[in-house]
Amino acid sequence: MGYALKIYEAFQDLGKDKAAILAEFVEYMESKKAATTEELKETELRLQKEIEVAKLELTKHIEKVKEEFKKEVEKVKLEIEKIRAEFSERVEKIRAELVKWMFAFWTGQLIALIGILKWFYINKFEIITEVEDVKDKDWRKFFSYSS
Repeated sequence: MGYALKIYEAFQDLGKDKAAILAEFVEYMESKKAATTEELKETELRLQKEIEVAKLELTKHIEKVKEEFKKEVEKVKLEIEKIRAEFSERVEKIRAELVKWMFAFWTGQLIALIGILKWFYINKFEIITEVEDVKDKDWRKFFSYSS
């Protein structure tokens, strides 16, 4: 009301009616300003409460998502462990199969080697005599081409 009285006094020389109307208008605007300020404060408080509620809901939702994510991660970890166990089992089976085949291969190689050595041992005298016979022969006659 402070401005309304000052305006009334300042514009009194225009006429009391006009000054009163002007003062009334200023008073009305001041009251609207006060009401608007109060409404703004109430709106601000209401919005702050709504923001807090939204924050709480969002926090709860984030926690829920975190829990779901942790559960999914655990499922994936279990699946990885299952796959790792299956893989290890397959590797062990393949390893056992490989050892079996390696044993068969090397056994065959050993038997073949023993057979060759035995043949050389049995036939060593024949081979030695054949080599000596070859030394005595003239090889040139075997490689010459007669026409």
